[in-house]
Amino acid sequence: MSTVNNHLRTALHLATAGVPVLPLRDGKVPFGNCRACAGNACGGRPNMKRAGACRCPAPCHAWAAATTDPGLIASLLWAAAWQRAVCVGYHPGGAGLTVVDLDDAAAVGWAREALPPTRIVPTTRGEHWIYRGTMRSVNAVRDGVDIKSTMAYARWLGPGSGTITALPEVVRALTVKEPSPVRPTPQALAVPAPAGGGECRHRTPAYLERGIAMAEQRITEARSQVHTTVYRTFLAVLSAHGRCGCLTDAHVARLFAAAQAKGESPRHCTDAWTNARTKLGL
Repeated sequence: MSTVNNHLRTALHLATAGVPVLPLRDGKVPFGNCRACAGNACGGRPNMKRAGACRCPAPCHAWAAATTDPGLIASLLWAAAWQRAVCVGYHPGGAGLTVVDLDDAAAVGWAREALPPTRIVPTTRGEHWIYRGTMRSVNAVRDGVDIKSTMAYARWLGPGSGTITALPEVVRALTVKEPSPVRPTPQALAVPAPAGGGECRHRTPAYLERGIAMAEQRITEARSQVHTTVYRTFLAVLSAHGRCGCLTDAHVARLFAAAQAKGESPRHCTDAWTNARTKLGL
């Protein structure tokens, strides 16, 4: 069977399974808009909910051209594109999926430590980790890591192996706009005074030191899901000491240093600390 027919057969099979597909040309990118749609003269991509939005049946508007309509996929309107296609693309968000695109061995290594297992599809240089659920798409959330879900396309590289699992919060958190990176020593901690203005019961060096040391050890010994471990450890420390005012910059710096030694960036440490404080209402 010819390459064209192979691509078309794959596209129709995916469409039947509810996965919106589109042809990808040389460079593994979508085809450009037709003349009528050039320069956005048509009113915009098909899924835009506004007056005059384009309804062009040609494979226009990149990811928004993806469809599950077998008649359109196999139509003469798409025939020329399939003749030039080098592979089949699909819209993950349209199928209710999110693809964590790991572009190299280092990114794959990070994923195996930080992310829960799910379906994995090998790529030329790395892997696609596919989760059930959608989110916004963002490139370069970490070195060698892109998120492809809504308003994006991915290459179809086969069904992969493993069971698709639910999209975890650790992946969603990757796209949250982070504050500017900070040095390991954090800003001064502002915490509410203890109720009644009484003296902090934690101002016992041994008690506080033991708590910080245990938190450092927990982070250091993490073998997987490091980001989650860091967040939960910060949450535990703040639960015990965040409201009484006994934590100092030096204590927090020790926790940040332990997290960064496990590969967490300063901005991820800051975000985890901020999220933990927000969770506790501090």
